Amino acid sequence: MDQTNIRNIIDLGKYPLEDANFIKLCRTKISENGVLTLPNFLNEQIIKYLVEEGSDAQNIAFFSNSTHNVYLTKNNLELDDDHIFNRQVVSSKGCITDDQIPQISPLKTLYNSEIFREFLASVLGEKKLYEYADGLSSINVHYASEGEELGWHFDNSSFAITLLLQAPEAGGSFEYIKDLRDAEAGEMNFEGVKSLLDGITKPEVLKVEPGTLVLFRGKNSIHRVTPTRGNKTRMLVVLAYNTSPGISLSKSAQITFFGRTAD
Repeated sequence: MDQTNIRNIIDLGKYPLEDANFIKLCRTKISENGVLTLPNFLNEQIIKYLVEEGSDAQNIAFFSNSTHNVYLTKNNLELDDDHIFNRQVVSSKGCITDDQIPQISPLKTLYNSEIFREFLASVLGEKKLYEYADGLSSINVHYASEGEELGWHFDNSSFAITLLLQAPEAGGSFEYIKDLRDAEAGEMNFEGVKSLLDGITKPEVLKVEPGTLVLFRGKNSIHRVTPTRGNKTRMLVVLAYNTSPGISLSKSAQITFFGRTAD
């Protein structure tokens, strides 16, 4: 199979990425729900290939275990330690970076495809999308083995694009609450966040099967991935784009997420 041909990676009959009506439908869904899922977006053979490729690279992944607040900021010393703004949650995962993914990988073909990139830009309401300039951040593969999780948080970016490659035996569920805060207005909704973290408010659970493309607006929608259970590693691809060219992830962020810098 020619892995450099986007038509061998995506079923463009099922998902006509250049069709104006299909794009409009996708734009409506993400506008109304804050999330768009496209099941079986990847062809089955490609999913199997990428799982093998990812499994082979897992031994070089950088693993991190950290605590943070849901706003992904430093603690506010003017607030009590038990204030919801300062409450800590746990995130733990492994990660390989763009430069550790083979150039012949279908992930590179997909990420760099003009058809795919223009589809994403149209659905997300952006003029154009650009790769990261640092050589590490554009494509990441995340691994979550037994007990590893992604704690509750709001994203700093306005959108996230992911592909699930392998689901665990149990756990690893994506949970969220749409528009729990309004970052643009400076409304952090401490009470709403506290109710969620205290287990009073119940989140939505997003059903995601291997091969599913997910577009998610997480800046105002809080979300997490529950701890993985069992011996099967959860494997997820993050496809990261910018709305302006020449942007790199900060050196401090590179160290935090990847354990090294691009230099």
